[in-house]
Amino acid sequence: MTNQDKSTPQSSQQKPEKWRTNLGLYVTSAQAYEMWKADPERIKILDVRSPEEYWMVGHAEMARNIPVAFVKYKWNFERDEYFAEPNQEFLSSVKNVFSPTDTILVTCRSGERSALAVNILANGGFVNVYNIIDGFEGDKVNDPENVYHGKRMKNGWRNSGLPWTYHMNQDLIWLSKD
Repeated sequence: MTNQDKSTPQSSQQKPEKWRTNLGLYVTSAQAYEMWKADPERIKILDVRSPEEYWMVGHAEMARNIPVAFVKYKWNFERDEYFAEPNQEFLSSVKNVFSPTDTILVTCRSGERSALAVNILANGGFVNVYNIIDGFEGDKVNDPENVYHGKRMKNGWRNSGLPWTYHMNQDLIWLSKD
């Protein structure tokens, strides 16, 4: 896919608005892997989850981790999750590794933070940035009869049988300037 081909996988149409991006470029995990496999020198995968998620939940083997936000250890009762604080170094860190014309496929847990990251990058001058709409962990199973009901066991990088690891490659991990 190129920047001119802004085709949207059908599954992205089912995602809420917060998964949409300014660039309108979307792929599933399976499509992202095929793009990367076809041209691993030119296609880059960026994982914007927290370093803790990247490390403890696992990650795509070739994904570089630059978090878009950091977990604050204070609970957000309205969203039923921890509060997050934006990574003030996100855009500059991405610019240190990628050029604005690189093709970057962005992933997070499920597609929401990656959409945020794509928009930050687009506003920073990047033009070929895709949101991996099903993320690393995928969507929740919505079937009360299923043992996995409410668990992220549907699609996503890990659930699609794509290569992933817990191994931390020092060339791909987030290192703060501090």
